[in-house]
Amino acid sequence: MITAEERRKKIVLRKMGEAIKDFGMISEGDKIMVCLSGGKDSYSLLSLLLEMRRKAPVNFEILAVNLDQKQPDFPEHVLPEYLTSIGVPYRIEEQDTYSIVKRLEPRTYCSVCARLRRGILYRVAVEEGCTKIALGHHADDCINTFMMNVFYVGQLKAMPPVLRSDDGRNTIIRPLIYCWEKEVAAYAADQNYPIIPCNLCGSQENLKRKKVKKFLDMIEETDFPYVRQSLLTALSNVTTTHLLDPRKFNFKSLSATVGDVEAELDDVLGHNEPASIAPQLTTLHGKPAANHLVG
Repeated sequence: MITAEERRKKIVLRKMGEAIKDFGMISEGDKIMVCLSGGKDSYSLLSLLLEMRRKAPVNFEILAVNLDQKQPDFPEHVLPEYLTSIGVPYRIEEQDTYSIVKRLEPRTYCSVCARLRRGILYRVAVEEGCTKIALGHHADDCINTFMMNVFYVGQLKAMPPVLRSDDGRNTIIRPLIYCWEKEVAAYAADQNYPIIPCNLCGSQENLKRKKVKKFLDMIEETDFPYVRQSLLTALSNVTTTHLLDPRKFNFKSLSATVGDVEAELDDVLGHNEPASIAPQLTTLHGKPAANHLVG
């Protein structure tokens, strides 16, 4: 009989495997740099990639990389000891970005810290000959980013599963993009990782990301329990002809017919009600969305 721990592991492994397959994240001969921060998400990402490599039909290497940003009281021994114990090659890159961020005193630490960290990790990936950079962002990260862009920037933009850097030298992959944070957290708790908290990001209150999370929590608890599943499904089910961006669709080239106008009027007047996504969610990449969105 399968245990609860084995079931939780099976769920996240399956979802990660589906994401890797759906978006072509890993190829034969890849050398993947796994960015390890010491948090539950990056620990889980490394562990699951190691597990998947044992069964994968392609061969790929893994290099764990940690950026030691010289935060006060950072336990420098934890990650080297852990990575040595599991036999994973690693590199610790020491750069005092903490002092830079504190000196600049930005309104939010996260944005400045992320830009500095990204530039350093991109350089390290090139130096190490890595073909992919794996990040531990999950489905909640993707949705929160999307909502932040909608509310605060006025842009339909989220976290892509695969992203090529502007200079073309680096490719980012997010294998946990189908996994929910609660699933990753439960798996990480089972593994009992030596978690290292971030004393920079967590030190600021009233961040936009926290506000968005509280907003979605409120909707999920009081009105629509499937809101997060719906948002993730929507991000993979885009109809550009029904948005307002002329850069994505040439509206001026259209010559509306009577049938088109009548159909649009039906939508406006509510004659054509959209199908409910709960409890039966719409499909994602041609498969039942529940396979990706509900553990």
